[in-house]
Amino acid sequence: MNKFVDMVTFVSVVDASSFSEAARRLGTTKSIVSTRIRQLERRLGCALLERDRPLRMTIAGGVFYESASRVLQDVKLAEDSVQETQGSLRGPLRIAVPLTLLTRRIGALLSTFAGQHPDLQLDIEAQDRFVSMQDGQYDVAIRMGELPDSSLIARPITMYHCLICASPAYLERYDTPTHPRDLANHYGVNYYHREPNGMWSLAVDGRRQSFRIRTRMRADSEQMLLEGARAGLGLAILPTFVAADSLLSGDLVPVLQHYPPQGGHISAVYRKAVRTPLRIHALIELLAEHIGHPASWDSQLVAAGVVKSQASK
Repeated sequence: MNKFVDMVTFVSVVDASSFSEAARRLGTTKSIVSTRIRQLERRLGCALLERDRPLRMTIAGGVFYESASRVLQDVKLAEDSVQETQGSLRGPLRIAVPLTLLTRRIGALLSTFAGQHPDLQLDIEAQDRFVSMQDGQYDVAIRMGELPDSSLIARPITMYHCLICASPAYLERYDTPTHPRDLANHYGVNYYHREPNGMWSLAVDGRRQSFRIRTRMRADSEQMLLEGARAGLGLAILPTFVAADSLLSGDLVPVLQHYPPQGGHISAVYRKAVRTPLRIHALIELLAEHIGHPASWDSQLVAAGVVKSQASK
């Protein structure tokens, strides 16, 4: 009987709202997770979970969860304090990163970070969907744009900017738009999470306005939008960290630069704690130092004369 393991398992099940997902996070099987929960309930003499869909805690389960979460947080802080006295970064660091940003810009930086600190265990999950920081699955998340979780600490790393891009072949065939109202006569390669209905939000005379574009292709991957634009399927709104290489090579051309799509911050977010682990601070400092402000890819575009300097501020 291991009370601590049972406690960790119970908190993981509640945070994941699923026995299967908790098993995945703990690196074990669903049957073992179920067995541990049953053992815990027998020892406490009460039911902690209502095994309906969705999974819910009983009143007793809620009380135990609050206490157990505090205990586990205290244990984590104690371990962090000891590890930091050793003069090196060590222990697990669970990171959530947008997929396209990871593959195109910071994957190599994370590998460098791991190489510099051999006692660190990086657990990186890359996906473009929004991930919650409230269930304790991640230590730090890299996010783009608005940061709605006021309970989290946010550290800006740099700004990101978006451009409307097209291939030279597409523009030769359909002409270059000179005003957003011209988009009605153009095809778009649209991002599901931003313009699912073919409406683009652009800045005109200092305020945001919506303009319709004919949908040629939709995707939930900015890498796929890049490939669609390069293939001449239509115009695409792309972050410069995605499009920079193609813009520098001439495979893509920026258009409507006087009417920019919305950009935002690239930030690292993490939960408030009595003492934030040094490994989180070290990761953020590495990213900020190597990416720069303005971001290195924006500086390259300005230096090459591909975009105007104000587009990269």
